Amino acid sequence: MLFFVVFVLFSCLILRLGIVQIVHGQDYKREIARTDDVTVDTSVPRGKIYDRNHKLIVGNKPLNAITYTRSKTTSQKEMLAEARKLATLIKKDSPDDLKSITKRDRQDYWIMLHPNKAKAKITDAEWKKFKDGKLSDDEIYQMQLDRITDKEMNSFSKQELEVLAIYREMSSGYALSPQIVKNKGVTPKEFAVVNENLNSLPGVDTTTDWERYNVFKNDSGDAVLGSVLGNVSSSKEGLPKELVDYYLSRGYSRNDRVGKSYLEYQYEDVLQGQKEKVKNKTDKSGNVLESEVVSKGKRGDDLVLSIDIDLQQQVEKIIEKELAKNKPGHRFLDRAFVSVMDPNTGDLLTMAGKQYVTDKKTGKTVLADYALGNMTTSYSPGSVVKAATVLTGYQTGVIHPGEVQVDQPLKFAHTKVKKSWTPYGMGPISDLTALKRSSNVYMMLIAMKIGGQQTYVPNGPLSIDKLDAIKKLRYNFNQFGLGVKTGIDLPGESTGFGGGIPQENGNVLDFAFGQYDTYTPLQLVQYISTIANGGYRIQPHIVKEIREPSEKSDELGPIIDEVQPNVLNTLNMKSSWIDHVKKGLWEVVNEQGGTAHGYIDSQYKVAAKTGTAQGLYDGPKANEYWKRNELPPITWNLTFVGYAPYDHPEVAVSVVVPWAYEGIQKDPHINLEIANQVFKAYFDLKKERAKEGLDQSDTVQKVENADDAKITNSNVKTSNSAQ
Repeated sequence: MLFFVVFVLFSCLILRLGIVQIVHGQDYKREIARTDDVTVDTSVPRGKIYDRNHKLIVGNKPLNAITYTRSKTTSQKEMLAEARKLATLIKKDSPDDLKSITKRDRQDYWIMLHPNKAKAKITDAEWKKFKDGKLSDDEIYQMQLDRITDKEMNSFSKQELEVLAIYREMSSGYALSPQIVKNKGVTPKEFAVVNENLNSLPGVDTTTDWERYNVFKNDSGDAVLGSVLGNVSSSKEGLPKELVDYYLSRGYSRNDRVGKSYLEYQYEDVLQGQKEKVKNKTDKSGNVLESEVVSKGKRGDDLVLSIDIDLQQQVEKIIEKELAKNKPGHRFLDRAFVSVMDPNTGDLLTMAGKQYVTDKKTGKTVLADYALGNMTTSYSPGSVVKAATVLTGYQTGVIHPGEVQVDQPLKFAHTKVKKSWTPYGMGPISDLTALKRSSNVYMMLIAMKIGGQQTYVPNGPLSIDKLDAIKKLRYNFNQFGLGVKTGIDLPGESTGFGGGIPQENGNVLDFAFGQYDTYTPLQLVQYISTIANGGYRIQPHIVKEIREPSEKSDELGPIIDEVQPNVLNTLNMKSSWIDHVKKGLWEVVNEQGGTAHGYIDSQYKVAAKTGTAQGLYDGPKANEYWKRNELPPITWNLTFVGYAPYDHPEVAVSVVVPWAYEGIQKDPHINLEIANQVFKAYFDLKKERAKEGLDQSDTVQKVENADDAKITNSNVKTSNSAQ
């Protein structure tokens, strides 16, 4: 009987084995041999940024890097063991490394190191609820985290924190996606030692990473044009939180480096490049069997800016010098802006701005880059807008070229006297003299007539249709680019501040000579360019060309796209009117009595308009007065717009110096001093390049300060030495 039972059991076993091997054998073989294909994207260096003369402005500095790639089945314990091994080979205990460790990192790490103590933090009653399904794993774990004391979190030694710093980098990304463990300060010794021990460090590898850097820096270490160029996120930051979903939907990884602001952000699609795609074959356990490069990566395309970096640097130094010279005795003077543009093409040659700020580390006052303020901040412009007022007068038919009006103090009923800067008026003057000598009264009479009142009656009422007048004035000012966006290829541009519907009729008169609405320095340079080129409002741009990356580090690649001049609108005015006003702007600089006469070198053939705008101080210190229920003091903005040469315009300039002085202090003319030096810098550079045979319009294929160091990632070459 026993033998029979054994025989039956063995027969069943043999039958079952036969079914497994014969019936299902092929299925099981396929399951054992099954592999998964997982495609991973590898980051590539960003495109470079050059100036109009092909000087490198922003490049990529190659860095030795140590990476870790975990498999799908790698456990926390295995990663921690790898981190401990790696900690014996590299240093990762700098202040920045330790500072990056979060509270949650410490809590998770404490639980990993002390599992029994963590378990003891949960009561028996709570464990019973867990077993009964009333508490989830996540709830139990959160209880453990909440009950870790500060003493326990701070109980780690420096060596343990170093391991944690490495471990958190290893575990921060997705499976099969290489994570950078260390890429800054990797010494040759560390790089070599890790290479020697790769066989005993599964998932660890060495490679070459990159870091964004600015070539041109000023004396204080700030990047020239830094606020306009923008920033790129680090590998630790990854995608900005507010844009995570947007970038993930476009194929980015969470730890990708992207442009965070301004130029780097605006041209992210161009600069990002094409990632290298690697297909990893894994077995059913998640172990990598082999890797295959599906498509090689390509460094991002390069940007060639319209900016002349040599002129930019010189203009920044001019601003720094003049601010430092004029600052003593002028407590509110803290910034100045200069925009330089080609009025025929819209090429922005310079966007320079400086601002006094308090250094957070030292507490000292320093001059910082504020080039961005040319497009993001606006100020009352004063008399520089008077050319637009005169042309609006022609356009609306209230005056004609050459018309004479009497400049005298205007006294309307129940209002204060309104007048020009001369105490008793200028008497009968033409429109050209009004521009030359900067008559406020002439402009106010134009606004009054636009509002429907054709005759001034001393002590009589100001009976104008303020809504119709301000609407017509603003519409025509908009045609020059005043009060509307210029269209620059950067995000965050301001339109300035429109005063809305004037409370008083007299505010319409104020508008006519630049004392009501506010405009940006960039709007002012677009406005004077529109007059200089004969009535075409050109869209300013900072990017001139997009080029493919070149295989040779000292040459530029072929052009992909070239920005062409874009006319946003054309003034609906007779060219003879514009030419007539241009003559008045010429007289401002080149005739006796002109407000800029004697300040601007006549050899540059400049036509211009100066401006001073009076008003309550509204700068960063204004709140101190309002908190004390006090009115801020009266300050003056100094402005300038001009172009040269008068007979063949090739450069337009705007200068804005807010809150230059206060009260009845003597006008320091800092706006004119800056403007004259800017024109000198431009024409001196032009003359110098002409001697060397380098005209600005020439297409120079060679890169002047190329970067020769190689970035091996995706076979992309970049450079680092000056030619």
